[in-house]
Amino acid sequence: MRYLLFALICLLSGAALAAPAQPGKAYLSLIIDDLGQSPARDARTLALPGPVTLAIMPDTPHATEFARQAHRADKTVILHMPMDPATGPYAWHPGTPLPELARRLDTALAKVPYAAGINNHMGSRMTSQAEPMAWLMGELQRRQLFFVDSRTSAATVAAAKAQAVDLAHVSRDVFLDDIRTPEAIAGQLQQGIALARKQGSAVLIGHPYPQTLDVLERELPKLKAQGIEWIEIRQMIAQRGNRAMQGHGKAGLYSPR
Repeated sequence: MRYLLFALICLLSGAALAAPAQPGKAYLSLIIDDLGQSPARDARTLALPGPVTLAIMPDTPHATEFARQAHRADKTVILHMPMDPATGPYAWHPGTPLPELARRLDTALAKVPYAAGINNHMGSRMTSQAEPMAWLMGELQRRQLFFVDSRTSAATVAAAKAQAVDLAHVSRDVFLDDIRTPEAIAGQLQQGIALARKQGSAVLIGHPYPQTLDVLERELPKLKAQGIEWIEIRQMIAQRGNRAMQGHGKAGLYSPR
């Protein structure tokens, strides 16, 4: 069933210039990054209502255990792949030979079972590297995994390389908690809601900070009453059809760098 669903998503998302969201519809997807470090924060994130996507770091003490727990809870798990300037045994760095990048990807995926896709942890330098990003998107295509460009840098070429090979992917629109105050986080959530209404959809990324979880626990149950359809990340990939949103490019195509 999982592979049939993925095949359907790939079919829907293969048309890079597919039609935008239906008029009047406002879709939202939420990813929580940096999981696997703390059982208490992981458990609180897992308990959030709705289709939260859980991005688990491979170099954390509870990565494998939490990935299995999240899978049993029927949540979508993705690998939160460290990329330069991130450090550690799995991190990708500019200039690293492709065989070593492949080995690090293999070992990272082994640490995070049930990963349906990946997104970049940090990566402001690495995601600007055309050759390794092109290789990565081809490799994810081969593995039937999707990609989420966290867009930690305006210089990223990751989503453009994904689009070039019709890899199922989306790009992040709003970070919730660059400023870790409840007021700022609530404001960013409202910005995401407003963007979803304006362009039809929005992809939000947050972290398991206490302030972020406080806001999400309070505000997520209100989304439906605000006219927002909260959808799973693979549904968002199908909905966007591999198109670049207005803030990421023009006419559905990612801006060249």
